[in-house]
Amino acid sequence: MAYTESSMLPLGTKAPDFKLQDTVSGKPLTLKDVTGERGVVIMFICNHCPFVKHINAAITEIARTYSKKGIGFVGISSNDVSNYPDDSPEKMKEVAKNEGYTFPYLYDESQTVARSYQAECTPEFYLFDRDLYLVYRGQMDNSRPGNDITPTGEDLTTAMDNLLRGRPIDPNQRPGGGCNIKWKPEMLESMKE
Repeated sequence: MAYTESSMLPLGTKAPDFKLQDTVSGKPLTLKDVTGERGVVIMFICNHCPFVKHINAAITEIARTYSKKGIGFVGISSNDVSNYPDDSPEKMKEVAKNEGYTFPYLYDESQTVARSYQAECTPEFYLFDRDLYLVYRGQMDNSRPGNDITPTGEDLTTAMDNLLRGRPIDPNQRPGGGCNIKWKPEMLESMKE
């Protein structure tokens, strides 16, 4: 398991649109479908990553709390399931149910959505405002497996609180970190070009 940090998509970037299958409902969902009236948090996560498992309970609680305040939430898994079958859509549905996810958990089979967001790792968080401009990206908080810091979501929730209050969001943001996205061989080839 190689520790990988996020590439930090530039602040102010317009959210790339997508249409992906929700593994829970079976319905295709777009960016518009998952965006709340005040903004949206897009999380690149997966089933097997220990960094994601470490914060799953916190993710679930944060989504439950802030979705009531008008922030939409969505989880996206982009891993190559042929080499990582624990991340298959069927298992994604199981994880969503077992963890009590209150947000859609989408499968990015082609990996083009992860590419469009310049996602590098799981977990990786992006907060977009109501006009879908990027205002925060990076880590949820300083907690990592084994560092004895309880997951609180401090970095992400501070950004959401400032967004909701119309206050400036500190542009000095820390990268997310965890397992690298498991790219398909053909995607890795195209990324080299």
